[in-house]
Amino acid sequence: MIKEKANAALTFEDFKVEVLKDYTIAIISRECSLLGRKEVLTGKAKFGIFGDGKEVPQLAMAKAFQNGDFRSGYYRDQTFMMAIGELNIQQFFAGLYGHTDIVQEPMSAGRQMGGHFATHSLNDDGSWKNLTQQKNSSADISPTAGQMPRLLGLAQASKIYRQVKGIPNAANFSNEGNEIAWGTIGNASTSEGLFFETINAAGVLQVPMVMSVWDDEYGISVHARHQTTKENISEILKGYQKDEDTNGYEILNVKGWDYAELIATYEKAAKIARENHIPVLIHVDELTQPQGHSSSGSHERYKDGNRLAWEKEFDCVRQMRLWMIAINIASPEELDKVDAQAKKDVMEGKKAAWNAFLEPIIAEQKELISILQNIVINSPSKEAILKYIADLVAIKAPIKKEILITARKILRLISSESGKNELSSWISNYTHKTQKNFSSNLFSETKNNVFSVEKVLPQYESDAKEDTDGRMILRDNFDAIFTKYPETLIFGEDAGAIGDVNQGLEGMQEKYGELRVADVGIREATILGQGIGLALRGLRPIAEIQYLDYLLYAIQIMSDDLATLQYRTLGKQKAPLIIRTRGHRLEGIWHSGSPMGMIINAIRGIHVLVPRNMTQAAGFYNSLLKCDEPALVIECLNGYRLKEKMPLNYGEFKTPIGVVETLKEGSDITLVSYGSTLRLVQQAANELMDMGIDCEIIDLQSLLPFDKNQDIVKSIAKTNRLLIIDEDVPGGASAFILQQIIEQQDAYHYLDSKPQTLTAKEHRPAYGTDGDYFSKPSAEDIYEKIYAMMNEVNPSKYPSLY
Repeated sequence: MIKEKANAALTFEDFKVEVLKDYTIAIISRECSLLGRKEVLTGKAKFGIFGDGKEVPQLAMAKAFQNGDFRSGYYRDQTFMMAIGELNIQQFFAGLYGHTDIVQEPMSAGRQMGGHFATHSLNDDGSWKNLTQQKNSSADISPTAGQMPRLLGLAQASKIYRQVKGIPNAANFSNEGNEIAWGTIGNASTSEGLFFETINAAGVLQVPMVMSVWDDEYGISVHARHQTTKENISEILKGYQKDEDTNGYEILNVKGWDYAELIATYEKAAKIARENHIPVLIHVDELTQPQGHSSSGSHERYKDGNRLAWEKEFDCVRQMRLWMIAINIASPEELDKVDAQAKKDVMEGKKAAWNAFLEPIIAEQKELISILQNIVINSPSKEAILKYIADLVAIKAPIKKEILITARKILRLISSESGKNELSSWISNYTHKTQKNFSSNLFSETKNNVFSVEKVLPQYESDAKEDTDGRMILRDNFDAIFTKYPETLIFGEDAGAIGDVNQGLEGMQEKYGELRVADVGIREATILGQGIGLALRGLRPIAEIQYLDYLLYAIQIMSDDLATLQYRTLGKQKAPLIIRTRGHRLEGIWHSGSPMGMIINAIRGIHVLVPRNMTQAAGFYNSLLKCDEPALVIECLNGYRLKEKMPLNYGEFKTPIGVVETLKEGSDITLVSYGSTLRLVQQAANELMDMGIDCEIIDLQSLLPFDKNQDIVKSIAKTNRLLIIDEDVPGGASAFILQQIIEQQDAYHYLDSKPQTLTAKEHRPAYGTDGDYFSKPSAEDIYEKIYAMMNEVNPSKYPSLY
């Protein structure tokens, strides 16, 4: 049996109280898991994935977890959340039922399945809470190991707050950098590349991170021998062990059923990480999973009798109970009473959650039935409507979908009857009210969203000439930003010592230090993760991905984590990360891509900004630092050496987001494009003037959000023709642009010709200048496409070229 490791400062009676409290939490959590599975199997809940078998190590982790600390975890951490006081029984079941009330279900307001946890970092107006006065959990995601990249940034924030002075409101986010970022993961998920990338980066950066691996020998049904070399993650990570003169980790091993040893291990890990900013990995093995992976299957299908018997014997809650009896903390009878009370409390909490979930829906059901009963009196469709009413009344536990389906089907029956208006109005109001529960907060809904920023024009000397390299405008604007906002920092491959590959950060590291302008390794996913974690803790990071093509390494983190953050927390967390990259035309398959269609459809929830020059780009950075939303800024690769006017008001001028700019007015056709391609569009338009074709050129400036003032349709109303020029593949970003213009802006009303697109070829650009010319739209392609459209209008004036 485990020997007692009670804190010497506690009396034995105090110790007993503390241990009994922990045991009670463990039993409550276990009963929630057992009853939760039954709720899924009876159909009240859709799916369940529970933390049974992991209760005791999570109690130990919770004891070492302090105010200001952050968790970035795994969907089995319910016991931990209960132990830190951020999850109760009723909330647990509200999550299982998908309750859309944020008060009842504070983790995600029903937007995530149960087992996905979060705390609230923001007040109702979107302003920050004091994060040092609460225990914090970043919002979970389901993709395995997806929690790892953000963990790195959460830990790095403590290092920044400890070593960078002058950060405004730092005391609301950190107590001099003493906070730990606590990560949790299942043993099988350590096979993911994101795990190894994060482990390596944290070892390099030496950040206060404690990483727990809950090891129950399986990944769903697949044994560890198919998952991990040597079937042991701490064994294969021994090379990361920190020596006296090297960076690295402290690596600790502990049995998951050994309560006292777990407490001691987590205390040791916390001390190392908190005081010395050394990362720690705790391999918690010999854990069990009493109900299998999830409610979708039974573990008896893949575990043999010996394993099942061992799991029963070494269940961590059972072992804790035996230990408590052995050292006279409680008698079996006393613990039986605890168990019985826990069962009762869980059952009552479950009932309260179900009633809270169901009662407002039943009220809506009754409201509709009352309306229908009035309508049916004089309806020729009486018999059919009565059948619908009877079917609706018969549903004892309705969901909103069933209520709305009934109303919409009856509306079809009475479309020409007197009761139609009342029912139609009810459906519209109900849909509008209910849809918010499922669709709000994709983007910020606070007063600090991107639309709150007023345009500020660059100011120039009266005789200013276009004689300044674009990269110098970026550099000097970054200089102004870093001076004005001490909470800003930038990091990326080659961003530091050489001032980025295009020297837009030239001299910035020397001036502002290696923590604020930092080189990092070749690891795009965790560059993004650093940014997310830092932003979650009140800093304003700019994460640099060297080329747009390499954004694909990080697209999963952007899509699954950053883009969904405000949505999946109902606006209770935010990470206003700026992602800086460069793309479009250069040379070769992997340095000239424009996969914009992929990007804009994968990262809804992040703004996508596509400046045509560096003054525009600098203005976007200035605007974004006044907002509370994440954004991707794509600078033009071939624009750094092009000449622009030098602004006088660096750090102050602001490019409006979601607003297009008309670069040239015209009367014959509207040309819509963005980024590098605009220069070719302008060249072609100038040449077409010689043929009497007058083009109007619109620069989109941003793809998300898209033309919020609907200026494009105003142009089309004048020209009656539309061509979209894009260097993405056919059907890529051009399809999105066309959909927005035709469907959202109703531009089809004004078109006299078929709207058309001109895009790159389906393959990626081949190497060299000729590869670019024959792969992407050229000025000649644009000229001839526009000319052909005008030939269709007036073939005698514009005879066919081919």
